[in-house]
Parts: sequence; C-alpha cells; structure tokens
Amino acid sequence: MLLCLRIENFALIDQLELEFGAGLNVLTGETGAGKSIILDAIDAVLGGKVSSRVIRTGTSRTLVEGTFTYSPSLAAWLSEQEIDSIDDHTVVISREITATSSNIRSRSRVNGVLVNRQIMAELRDRLVEITAQGQTVQVGQSAQIREWLDLYGGDSLIQQRQQIAAAFGAYQQAHLTLEKRRTSERERLQQLDLLTYQVQELSAANLDDPQELEQILQERERLNHVVDLQQMSYKVYQALYQNDDETPAAADLLADSEATLNDMVEYDAQLQTLLDLVRDAQAAVVEVGRQINAYGDSLEADPQRLEEVEERIRELKQICRKYGPTLNEAIAHYQSIQKELAQLNDSEQSIENLEQQEKAHFHKLTQACQKLTQLRRKAAANLESRLVSELKPLAMEKVQFQVEIVPTSPTAVGADKITFMFSPNPGEPLQPLTQIASGGEMSRFLLALKACFSQSDAAETLVFDEIDVGVSGRVAQAIAEKLHQLSQNNQVLCVTHQPLVAAMADRHFRVDKQIITQSKGKKADNGNAEQRTVVRVTNLEDLNTRREELAQLAGGKSANEAIAFAESLLLQAANHRRQKIT
Repeated sequence: MLLCLRIENFALIDQLELEFGAGLNVLTGETGAGKSIILDAIDAVLGGKVSSRVIRTGTSRTLVEGTFTYSPSLAAWLSEQEIDSIDDHTVVISREITATSSNIRSRSRVNGVLVNRQIMAELRDRLVEITAQGQTVQVGQSAQIREWLDLYGGDSLIQQRQQIAAAFGAYQQAHLTLEKRRTSERERLQQLDLLTYQVQELSAANLDDPQELEQILQERERLNHVVDLQQMSYKVYQALYQNDDETPAAADLLADSEATLNDMVEYDAQLQTLLDLVRDAQAAVVEVGRQINAYGDSLEADPQRLEEVEERIRELKQICRKYGPTLNEAIAHYQSIQKELAQLNDSEQSIENLEQQEKAHFHKLTQACQKLTQLRRKAAANLESRLVSELKPLAMEKVQFQVEIVPTSPTAVGADKITFMFSPNPGEPLQPLTQIASGGEMSRFLLALKACFSQSDAAETLVFDEIDVGVSGRVAQAIAEKLHQLSQNNQVLCVTHQPLVAAMADRHFRVDKQIITQSKGKKADNGNAEQRTVVRVTNLEDLNTRREELAQLAGGKSANEAIAFAESLLLQAANHRRQKIT
C-alpha cells in the first residue's frame, strides 16, 4: 500500500507531499488541474519512462519518493536482491531525474540502494498496477490477453508455461543446429572433396622424412658430377698414397719422415711423441688413400637413377609449393587434414540424426502446448462466468463474453491466439471487444476485469485513471460501488470526474492549479515579480469542503440544489458502506 508520495520539481509541481490511506482514495478537480501529473509521478517513481518535460521549468533536478507498506512477500524479495530494510513497516523508493546539456540522467533507489531498471520493473509488479481507459490497445493485443488469462489460471498454468518455455528453447536449439548443418552442408561437401584430394596426394607422395629433399638434392649433385668426382678422387689418391709420376706421395714422404725420426729417437727419447704423431698421420693418410680409391672405383654413371632423382625432386618441390613452404610443414599439414577429414566424415552428427532430434523436441513441445491449451480453456470458462457476473451490476445485464482460443504455431508461451469476444446487446453476435465496445463499455469491462483479479492480484495498490469516463447516472453508481468493492481487498487510487464515485471515497483529495509569485526576488522581463503556475492538492477531511467539491462536480457551482445533491450522495455512500459491513 502507498502510504506517502513526496514530489519535488515534477512538471507543474514544485513541492508536494500526499498521505494516502487504505480503501478508496479519490482525486478530483477541473480538467487540466494536474490530477494525471500525480499519477505520472507514481509511474515515474516505479521506473516508468520519463522525458525532460517532467523536470520543472527553471530547475535541473526532479525527485519523486514513495513510501509503501512492508509485506512478508516483499521483505523476502528484497532480501533476495540484497537490499536491507529500513524498518519492519515501510520501504522507501525514490527516483532522481537530472537534466544535462544533451540528455537526462535518472537514478532509482530502494531503501537508499541504487537499483537498475530490471529490479524496478519487478518491484513495480509487486506494488502498484495502473489501469486506464486508454488501455484499449492492450485489450486488443493477443499477448496481453494471454498474460491476463494465464495469471487468472493460477500457479498450475504458470508452471506449465515455464515447462513450455524450456521445451521451446530445446526445440529452437535443435532447429538452429539442423539449419546450420543444412546451410553448411554444401561447404562441408566441398571441403570434404578438397581434403580427400589433398590426403590422397600427400599419401601417394610417401612423406616420411622431413630431410628427404635435402638428401636427394645432394644425391642429384653427385650423379651429375660422377666423372668429375672420379677424376678428383684419383687425384687425391695419387697425392696421398701412390703417385704415377716421380713426385713422391704424402704417404711416401711421411714414411721417410718416420724413418728419420726413428733414428733421432735413438739419440733423444724426447722426440718419441713426434714420432708417434707422424706414424698416426701416416696411418691416417694411408687409410684416406685407400677409402678415396675405393670411392672412386664405386662411382659410375647411372642415368636411370638420375632421372628418378630428378622426378622425386620435382614432386617434393611441388608438394612444398602447395602445402609448405618446407617439407616439414607439408608433413604437418598432412597430419592435420587427416584429423579434419575424420571429423567431416563423423556420422554421429549427420543431418538424419539432427532431423530426428528436432522432431523429438518438436513433439515434446506440441504435447506441452496441448496441455497448456487445455488449462487455458478451463481458465477461460471460469473467467467468462466470473467476468459476466462482474459486468451485470455495471448496467450490462444482457452482456455476452467469450474467450476465443485459436491454435497457432508453437512458441515459448504456447500455441494459442487469444481474443476477448464481446456482445453488450441481446441478439448481436460476439465480436472482438476492441471493435465493438464503446468508451463507457470499455471502462466497465476493464473495471470488471480488474475485479476478477482482486483476490489474487500481486499488487496491493490499484490505480484507476478516469476509468469512469463516458458514463453517467446508474452506470456511474455501479462503477462507484465496484471501486468500493475492490478497495476492500486492495488500496485503490482513482482519478475521477464523477461525483457518484467521489462520494464513495474513504479519502478525497482536490487537485487544482494556483498562480504564485516567484520567491527570492526573481522578476519577469517587464520588471514585475515573476509568477508561476503550481499544482496544489487539498485533503478534503472537512465534511463541508467535501460537500462543496461534490457540488462543483455535479453542478459546476455551489447552488442549493447541487449542495443538496452532494449531501444525498454522501448519505447514499455511507449507507452503502454500512450495508457492506453488515
């Protein structure tokens, strides 16, 4: 319940503090007096959309603060949001709106804690619900009607919707996976062909040794220079071991040196080390001479092998150009695409399997939707009966009402399109509510609809903005009694022009505009003190002032007949309340 509303610099309001109570709270006043500004402030403090126009001219900061009663369910929710309580009785919600050169900034607090829009939206649903005749658009929206019907259906219906949301999410994921696979199937097949060709080509190349290209290049050089290598090896052999001309070979010279050093050692043993080195050198030269001779003898021209080597070199270089640039990188690429090819050939995620998965999820979703439709039809039947019973006292004794449920494609909220069908006059066929209901009929419908939710409504405060527009006489009296009925279970705030409704109020506030002289010596351009328009609200606690306000609503002036009519309204309202109590 809204206990107190404090407003600073909001539209035409400079400063205002209102204290509301339980039961029916009514705001009256001339058209344009500022009644809707107060409801706009309530909407703003609970996170509603605002623009720079809400900031009072000449100021840069707006503050709206609402104090609400503290219920156990609200306390539990605030605890989940890690918002500490101020006391055990009230929760304070504030919103500060400031203007900058380019935009506006808004900050919302709950018990002094900064909160975001999502938290404010959840909190709003727990505190206040605003209903206006302008909700005709919502009544024509299948989504809004569905929400109303599901809320009326209770916990079992809401739980079934949650199951459908989960089933729809699973189906959508399976569908997206399948579509993605179908979309990429052509690319997959093209990639499969490419990788298959590459694997076959690399496999046929027998790539085992990363050093093969270097080794075979060396072999080609040897085969291309066999004659040169034979000649040079023979030359080395002659120089080291056996020379054909008279010039001694290195082995011969080392043999002579060995003999001389051997004689010298007989006279000086210190030369033994040098003698050993010469002997080792001679042995090494002899060994090299023999090996180089054998090497030269082994060399022979092999045109066929040279051709094979040239072909292999061309093959390996081609492989390197395509998959390299080095042979080592080409081998690594071969190993990588073998794994990728295996993944592309994986049959576990075939299109057929994905289609089966999608079909299974869709079947589960449709079954859940069918169950939800059954629950909705049951709730619709109850709502039809209840709403008609609520409309009959509102001078609509012959009204017909039906909740039409038409199958649609499954979604996250079911597979139903829901329309409110309405016929206010006997003999007329049912038609969509928004196409046939007049303004007065729509007002009564919205009020009756809210009455259907009064026992289970999560919000403790119900706000009605001129819900009685377009009605008078007996219908206005019926609306007044319905609002009073609602106020027995919920706090009701109502903006009205109807004296019949205002007379039923537990608290009556008059809203009007006043012109004040600007304080602090400010002057207008003409040199006179600046005057400003402000909204003022008076709590009509005194019986005489309230009677005069009702007379103004009824007759436009405080004539004797109007005063008498106002007194009769107050007496009638008092009698109605006593009858309800007894």
